[in-house]
Parts: sequence; C-alpha cells; structure tokens
Amino acid sequence: MRVDEVTPKVDSAALLDGAQFIDAFRIATTNPGLDARHAVEAMVARQPRWIEWLLALRNLLVAPLGLKTSGATEGVVRDLIGIFPVVSETPERLVAGFNDKHLDFRLVVDVAPVDVAPEGPARSITATTLVLTHNWLGRAYLAVILPFHRLIVPAMLRKAGG
Repeated sequence: MRVDEVTPKVDSAALLDGAQFIDAFRIATTNPGLDARHAVEAMVARQPRWIEWLLALRNLLVAPLGLKTSGATEGVVRDLIGIFPVVSETPERLVAGFNDKHLDFRLVVDVAPVDVAPEGPARSITATTLVLTHNWLGRAYLAVILPFHRLIVPAMLRKAGG
C-alpha cells in the first residue's frame, strides 16, 4: 500500500499553538466503515519488532532524563490507545498526545471519504504530527527521532489501511 507525504491540513494553532514541526502522511483504504478510533487502534496494535525495539531503546535512554516513557500519568485515569492519551475524538478525527518538559506533541488522525469508483478506495486516513519543543533537549530529541518518525508513521498507516 502506498503512503504519501502530504501537506498538513490542520489548524495547528488550535491543536498545538506554536508548533515548530508539522508533517502529514496519507493512505487510502477500501474499508467504508472505518472511523478515526479504529484507524488509530489498527495503527498501534501489534507493532513490528523493529518499532517495538526502537520504542524500548527510546524509553531506556530518556528515563534517566526524567522524560515520560508513555502517555500514562500516575494516578490519572485516561483514555489511552496504545501509549497515546486521547485528547479529543469524533468519528472523523482523533487527536492524541501529551505534554512533557522537553516537548509537546499531537498525533491527529483524520478519516475522510474519497470520491472514486465504487471498487476503489472508500476512505483516506491522514496522520498529522505536530511538535512544540520547549528547550534544547526537546530540539535535540526531535532531531534524533525525526528520521525514525518518517519510517514509523507510514508503517503504522499501512496497518490501518490494510
């Protein structure tokens, strides 16, 4: 399945005011009943081993710096999908993410109808990532993670599109 990098079409000021990094990837799916929650659930379910390894390595490296290793907050009950806390949700859009001392991030997943022949794709899934860094650690973290991000998001979208 082909994943395309697309121009982000979100209101960044409303989602994460001041975000310095924004990108978006899109895939088509033939699943006409897909909603945003189910798309995100498919994206984060049973990650490929290489993504699990990278996440485990990331958690090992950032824990001594006092950074969050998941979206869970001790003592707070939250709606989580995988490690991502849900910020807001409609059938067409799910916004997940959290704020940390080095950066804030949002993952926005939009599911929309596609106008094509009946046997073609029925919906598109767009994953938009927004990041607001707070300090040198956030900027350094973003620089290190960015090449992996550009591999991971398309891999996750392929799972939702399948």
